[in-house]
Amino acid sequence: MKPHLIILGAPGSGKGTQAAKLIEKGYKHISTGDLLRSEIAKGTELGQKVSGIISRGDLVDDNTVMALLKANCDVDKVSYIFDGFPRNIAQAEMLEAELLQGRKTLAVYFNIDLGVLTDRVVNRRTCSNCGEIYNLTTKAPRVPNVCDKCGAQNTLTQRKDDTVEVVSNRLKIFADTVDPMLAFYKAKGALVEIDASLPEKTVFSALEKIIG
Repeated sequence: MKPHLIILGAPGSGKGTQAAKLIEKGYKHISTGDLLRSEIAKGTELGQKVSGIISRGDLVDDNTVMALLKANCDVDKVSYIFDGFPRNIAQAEMLEAELLQGRKTLAVYFNIDLGVLTDRVVNRRTCSNCGEIYNLTTKAPRVPNVCDKCGAQNTLTQRKDDTVEVVSNRLKIFADTVDPMLAFYKAKGALVEIDASLPEKTVFSALEKIIG
């Protein structure tokens, strides 16, 4: 079985794009947001608890997120991509202690200059019809405002939080929390860094070599 992957990287570093490609290699992408919505929809006891937390406007606590992961992940049969969790050192330690427990895992850090990243994120566009991701400077659609993948017109949208001000704040928060996580996984011998400024295909080739 391929190693579980913990994807670390600043917003816009290409994690989502590469995770989508890895799914084609047999991985299952774990989004805590999707799991939360699914559990609520199923009406389980955990889902009802989560629904109550969200309806009060509170953030879902780490213990509840961990319970959600444990209820939905079979780490002995499926290779997972953890993207968006852990977000800090406390979550990283909890994920290892309560779910992964020494199973073969790699933390892949998408390393990129934050100045370059700001420009990349501000120019990011997503097709609202099929979810294909573009960048107006590095991966523009072949025909302006037409999705290469599904052919839909005028569906390329910018996320509301992809502005210079919001992105700069998000990157500051990321920079403040990532170093302890990198040190944690480096100490375990499980950290791999990828130059996320390279072309998309080059990054994926590097990922394929890492996972074997």
